[in-house]
Amino acid sequence: MPMIEGWKETTLGEVAEIVKDQWLPGDADQKYIGLEHINQGDLQINGFGCSSSLQSNKFYFKQGDILFGKLRPYFRKVWKARFDGVCSTDIWVLRAKEGYDQNYLFYFMANPVFIDKSTGASIGTKMPRADWDFLKRSKWLFPPLSEQRAIAAVLSSFDDKIELLRRQNKTLEAIAQAIFKEWFVKFKVKGEQLKLNPKTGLPEGWKLGRIKDCGEIVCGKTPPKAINEYFGGSIPFIKIPDMHNEMFIVKTEDSLTEEGSDFQRNKFIPANSVCVSCIATVGLVSITSQKSQTNQQINTIIPNSDEYLEYLYFVLKNMTNDLIAIGSGGSATLNINTGVFSDIEIVLPSDDILKSYHSTVEPLFVKVLSNMIQIQTLSKLRDTLLPKLMKGEIRVKL
Repeated sequence: MPMIEGWKETTLGEVAEIVKDQWLPGDADQKYIGLEHINQGDLQINGFGCSSSLQSNKFYFKQGDILFGKLRPYFRKVWKARFDGVCSTDIWVLRAKEGYDQNYLFYFMANPVFIDKSTGASIGTKMPRADWDFLKRSKWLFPPLSEQRAIAAVLSSFDDKIELLRRQNKTLEAIAQAIFKEWFVKFKVKGEQLKLNPKTGLPEGWKLGRIKDCGEIVCGKTPPKAINEYFGGSIPFIKIPDMHNEMFIVKTEDSLTEEGSDFQRNKFIPANSVCVSCIATVGLVSITSQKSQTNQQINTIIPNSDEYLEYLYFVLKNMTNDLIAIGSGGSATLNINTGVFSDIEIVLPSDDILKSYHSTVEPLFVKVLSNMIQIQTLSKLRDTLLPKLMKGEIRVKL
């Protein structure tokens, strides 16, 4: 590999070590990170679990440790821990050795060049795993410690901004959710308690209805996978992993071509449609940000009017346990078919209350979407700079 002035060639094993501090069932409860909690490609997590329910040995990690998903490494599931916890044994816990910067090591391991190396050296066919014995002998160019820190600081500035926007979005959603509960659970609107109808137990002018009363219901479908020309285009193809902890869906793992989407043109859903996962993982709720299609595990509501959007989002978000119960049906795999989903009973507020709630919280939803789009822009810019900085094609002034 071509040398860069001041940089030195070294093996990964001289730079980093894997930490295997075992957590055993029965040990103190910890936050748990499994592969399912680390997002594919964006260096973020979508939540965490609880170790109290685990039945097998795991690994402890500390805040600042690097978690690298070794199973199917091409998924690029890499995260720098923001808290202490335990993780799956399919995740490496890594720390930089003396003379090397932990933050730089994190971006080094998130570099697509390293991901490709990890993938190429994986062991196994159906469930390939990255091979540390091979990788620790692989040779790489590393800049001096001062330059490592400078490079990491540039890249960290993007992730710090992304984290700030994510926290802001949680706050905005929490505010809209609090207003929802005040209006539609406590029946108290703008400080005034609504008068209830003694027969229905609902405010005057409200009634019971069904999801299908709020809009058109579309169950998704997957085009024939054997036809390669149907995939890899510009039409977002939404699947359950795209929905985890996302109010709006602004990116998808898969996409369809015009030909692939035209194969099932009756499955198109517009922006501001409400997607609900209804098979296997039941109860995830997200909103489309552009014209899309979904697979068959998702039922989507295309609202009759804009006023229904925010109301439906929170109604369904608050029905997770009910949806799981409906989907169980005595089967090991949860499943809510489109007919059953359409007929689920919900409260339908009066038009004036619905419009007032929409006008109150719509700016919050608009800001969340704007933040999510900005997050994607920042992520792309970071990922464009990352390999160039790691190769020394772009230098950081010290």
